[in-house]
Amino acid sequence: MKNASIELAAADLNHQGGIFCPSPKADMKLWNSHPKVYLDVAKTGEARCPYCGTVYQLKAGEVVSHGH
Repeated sequence: MKNASIELAAADLNHQGGIFCPSPKADMKLWNSHPKVYLDVAKTGEARCPYCGTVYQLKAGEVVSHGH
């Protein structure tokens, strides 16, 4: 599943505004994928995994609230 694009709701992100890849959201099995990497999605609205090329992006209209 190379270069997949995964749409995320703001609720899918952790409290820092990111997600880890590999992710169950991308239908990946954690035991047979690449090393776990943190991707900051909230910063620009999308992030690309440097290992597998999966793009995680916020769905249109989703807003990430910052806690501070």
